[in-house]
Amino acid sequence: MKILPLKAKEKGTYVVTLNYYDEDGDALTPTTMTWTLSNPAGETINSRADVSIAVPSTQNNVVLSGLDLAITESASEVMRVFTIEGTYTSSYGVGLPLNDEVGFYITNLKAVS
Repeated sequence: MKILPLKAKEKGTYVVTLNYYDEDGDALTPTTMTWTLSNPAGETINSRADVSIAVPSTQNNVVLSGLDLAITESASEVMRVFTIEGTYTSSYGVGLPLNDEVGFYITNLKAVS
């Protein structure tokens, strides 16, 4: 799994930019697209499971904030997993799956509760 280099701040704002490519490496617009936010154990964070991207484009930005980035653990930072699932059409077929995931870390801020 790829780890995004920029760390989020606890209960702050974090933007995940999605760019989609087909099997030939060409940009594409998905037919359908959803995203899920979880911890590494697969437990959904802040009820963010199968959230629909209403208008998929060649690039979409998903804004995570507040409780999406809350930390309940006592660690100095925690990992979250951002997963996408969708479909697209190309010269190879219709309704082809488009799935991926990335990880990112959230920095625990001592005075933020």
